[in-house]
Amino acid sequence: MSESLANLIIRPIRVEDADEINRIHTMIMQDPPATDFRRIVEAQLLRGESASFVAEIDGKIAGFMISYIVYGGYGLEKSAWIANLGVHPKWMGQGIGKLLAEEIIAFYNKKAIKYIFTSVRWDSADLLSFFKTLGFDRSSFINLRKEL
Repeated sequence: MSESLANLIIRPIRVEDADEINRIHTMIMQDPPATDFRRIVEAQLLRGESASFVAEIDGKIAGFMISYIVYGGYGLEKSAWIANLGVHPKWMGQGIGKLLAEEIIAFYNKKAIKYIFTSVRWDSADLLSFFKTLGFDRSSFINLRKEL
């Protein structure tokens, strides 16, 4: 771990983190998100047993990962879903995403969750590679959508 990451901590997400999460997401996507992170974080905290974490360096958020538990559906047993993640561009490539993922994996492991799912765009080679290095593989599901 680089010296600048020596002060890194992984901690549970808090409502007051939402604005900084929004800022990081905007930097990554280069577009303001349509996502209301404050509402998402509040919902996560109300659920209680889901795992969402931030990586903090010297009091500033360097990354985040938001996940939740899914209770069955389409033949699935209770499982987890990584819904959103991001690392500040300044800190990308330094292992912060991996540390966040390891925290989430450990959290769900303790809860005896057998599977963690996520969704990645086919053209997002960097994100696909990231999840592959964590041991993720294709699932038996295909994402479908209907435009309204």
